[in-house]
Amino acid sequence: MDGTLLDGDGRIPDELWPLLDELDERGIVFAPASGRQLATLRRSFDHARDDVVYIAENGAYVVRGDEEVSSDAMDAGFAASVIERVRSFGERGVDAGIVVCGKRSAYVERTDAAFLAEADKYYARLEVVDDLLAVDDQILKLAIYDFGEAANTEPELEDLRATHQVVVSGHHWIDVMNAGVNKGVALARLQSALGIDRAQTAAFGDYLNDLELLDAAGMSFAMSNAHPEVLARARFRAPSNVELGVLTTIRRLLDGDPLDPGFG
Repeated sequence: MDGTLLDGDGRIPDELWPLLDELDERGIVFAPASGRQLATLRRSFDHARDDVVYIAENGAYVVRGDEEVSSDAMDAGFAASVIERVRSFGERGVDAGIVVCGKRSAYVERTDAAFLAEADKYYARLEVVDDLLAVDDQILKLAIYDFGEAANTEPELEDLRATHQVVVSGHHWIDVMNAGVNKGVALARLQSALGIDRAQTAAFGDYLNDLELLDAAGMSFAMSNAHPEVLARARFRAPSNVELGVLTTIRRLLDGDPLDPGFG
């Protein structure tokens, strides 16, 4: 979404909606893949068909229409330990908060306006609770927001990598998920469910949490504004998001233009 599909103002381009109609007519599935929650993606794509496939929560939750394709819930005890760790960050002068991302909703206990403003950008369903440890939901992801830089907080979570995924998903955000959960695994499960193989799949990305997604697609495109590791990993290049690179590249693919490493 950010840095890939959304335009320079953080909006879905109006040109996407007629393109989705054409993709549907050709039998091509369009699947937004994001660290955002399912409810947020559905709100963003309210003009799309009801049976759009969503790869939400960085791949921890995949849904087509009202049907769950796959999900990967986190152990409650582990989630509690991470919540308590983030609570302790303030004692060392780190200004950070945590969002507990469940199937039904996202949950926060921090109530200051600055933190809620950041959480509200990404969670259409967001509940403020007194105690995150008392949340009764299947937890898909823990999203940590650092008002400084996520890269500075990441080392504090290094030991979690022995059993779980720890992914810097933005300048301020770090996502913690079960081991093996990523957009690429979710895409592979979706391909299996739909009977689509890797060679029939195109994927676009710009940041580190897109790497596995690109690996799972035969036609992998890094946006020209992408992180250097993404640019190195993808087979092809697409124009930046401000140039509507996803839309223009899909159009060229539909028109049968040949691919080369400098495509786009």
